[in-house]
Amino acid sequence: MTDAEIRQILQETKIIAVVGISAKPDRPSYEVAHFLQERGYRVIPVNPGLAGQSLLGEVVYPDLAAIPGDVRVDMVDIFRAPEAVPGVVAEALAHLPDLRVIWMQLGVINEAAAETARAAGKRVVMDHCPKIEYRRLMP
Repeated sequence: MTDAEIRQILQETKIIAVVGISAKPDRPSYEVAHFLQERGYRVIPVNPGLAGQSLLGEVVYPDLAAIPGDVRVDMVDIFRAPEAVPGVVAEALAHLPDLRVIWMQLGVINEAAAETARAAGKRVVMDHCPKIEYRRLMP
């Protein structure tokens, strides 16, 4: 994925579901979600252990399937172990009709899941952090 492609994703994305978000402010998943929210993105928290609670002013959903249909998620940012990614991608493809991007965080690499997403017409960013890329690429 080129810098221009990542920049385009960051410019076009409006709503991001963050899978595996933590409620602890010192955790990378929380820090990234908070950073993105401060930059104007709507962040939808997804974590079964926090389901029903409020985090960053949004209701936490147990999984992607539970996000209401009127919420048009553009991107799923995955903070999960690589072996969990195929399930997250399958759920995203099945339940998020407006989805355009699967983003796997730093250290999260799953080629099979990436191919599944690409085959479904989705863009895939793997082993990158949107916070780092935003700081690097956005004016």
